[in-house]
Amino acid sequence: MMERINGEIRDREKVMLGLKIKETPILQGMQIYYNFIKPHEGLDGLIPAEACGIELKGENKWITLIQNASVKVKTN
Repeated sequence: MMERINGEIRDREKVMLGLKIKETPILQGMQIYYNFIKPHEGLDGLIPAEACGIELKGENKWITLIQNASVKVKTN
């Protein structure tokens, strides 16, 4: 699985003509996209978030993911 995302990062890096800044947020964004939003054949076309029970509604799944992450969990 890691090799797959590494290949996608290398493909993106070629288009961007290399990564100028080592701590670029592009890599973290790609990792979040791959791990939560991108449909996977191994999950029968589901996105990983759906497979884990995280509901991402609407066309912009990024917005829903950010909204879900920003909700404070109430403790009893």
